[in-house]
Amino acid sequence: MDLSNTHVLIVGAGLGGSLLACDLAKHGARVTLCERRSDPRAAGFIGGRSINLAMGTRGLTALKRVGLDEAVLKDAVKMPGRLMHSVTGELTFQGYSKDGKHTNYSVSRSQLNITLLEAADTYDHVTLRFDCRCVDVDFDEPSAVFERSDGWHETIKADIIVGADGAFSAVRDQMMRTSGFNYSQDYLSHGYKELHIPNLAELRELGAEIKDDTNAPFAMEKHALHIWPRGSSMMIALPNADGTFTCTLFWPMEGKDSFAEVDALSDDGAKAFFRKHYGDAVPVMPTLIEDYRNNPTSRLVTIRCEPWNMGTNTVLIGDAAHAVVPFYGQGMQASFEDCRILMEMLEQHNGDFARVIPAFAEARKPNGDAIADLAIENFVEMRDKVGHKSFLYKKKFDKFLARTIPQWETLYDMVSFSNIPYAEAKKRAKTQWFVVELIIGVIFVIVSMALVAVLRSVF
Repeated sequence: MDLSNTHVLIVGAGLGGSLLACDLAKHGARVTLCERRSDPRAAGFIGGRSINLAMGTRGLTALKRVGLDEAVLKDAVKMPGRLMHSVTGELTFQGYSKDGKHTNYSVSRSQLNITLLEAADTYDHVTLRFDCRCVDVDFDEPSAVFERSDGWHETIKADIIVGADGAFSAVRDQMMRTSGFNYSQDYLSHGYKELHIPNLAELRELGAEIKDDTNAPFAMEKHALHIWPRGSSMMIALPNADGTFTCTLFWPMEGKDSFAEVDALSDDGAKAFFRKHYGDAVPVMPTLIEDYRNNPTSRLVTIRCEPWNMGTNTVLIGDAAHAVVPFYGQGMQASFEDCRILMEMLEQHNGDFARVIPAFAEARKPNGDAIADLAIENFVEMRDKVGHKSFLYKKKFDKFLARTIPQWETLYDMVSFSNIPYAEAKKRAKTQWFVVELIIGVIFVIVSMALVAVLRSVF
């Protein structure tokens, strides 16, 4: 496929936009990549401490297309499962994969973005522009108008426009002004805030008492996604390559055990709250109160829209088309999969964007909806269910069936360790979970009847 006669304007140089730029450039397309933020390679990543992402099969498959999978994994940390922390500090490990052979990886969002931008910048026919905000799109020409805070503005014409500019997309905003465009956004009642666990060397410098250094340079087990499930709220922690952990609180905005409740407490009161609910984490969080007070509290939103395209020359990908909450670790991976599917369809049709764009938008929409639903369902599971033994027994039985029956795949395996379309994975898992509960129900009835028979024979 030769795209050398095609100019693609990508609005948004985040993860999806920069990956797509690499793949298009590899096939010869002239690409202009515009981003409203400053260049993170020079300005540093905006947003405080680096957010971590879970990388699995879908993301790695897309990265492999542009030869970056090994480079990204070089600084990644394996996470083969969840490690649940009870209120009393008891630890329970729950492996992700049915056979223990698959793993997620914790990767730095900022470093991943920089790696993709540097790769895109190696192509002579890729132009990177930063600090330029998209303010208008002409879908007929097609073209887009960009401006900077100093008054500079420019109209960029292209053959194809891709909106990869995130949940609050400027390209989508212009599409919403047209007739027949559907849009919805749903905020969870929960928000999130990032905290930090230093590595052992930093902890010692800060005067923390270290009782266990078996995981050095990490303060806790590094090969796991740590979860403190507390019913209506939870905290998670992902390992970083430098031995630190990035923690995230997912709490209600209002009410019991909420951000509003803890915000109103004194520093001593807030520390006591954390000791009560996350007691085993507090000793390795010496900057806990400082981080809590200084780091922003953000909201979690699911965005759906339709159609994802405007005619045959403009298309949305990633969060611009389907922003999801982060509880399945699939936001970035769904965006990367958009890029892969779009490029595979272009390869199948010899670069015919006019044919591919409407077909891509129609085919991917159900999968965007499916992962949005699954992410919210997984939030409930991580927050409420992973601490319940009955749920864990069902999960173990589900994995037993997956190991026993070749055609049986757990939902997590289908989502995280395969490229099965999200909608298909959701449908298959619903059927399988019904079978699991049916079998357990039948076993319960049989055992109950046997017990009744024994009791009758005795009495």
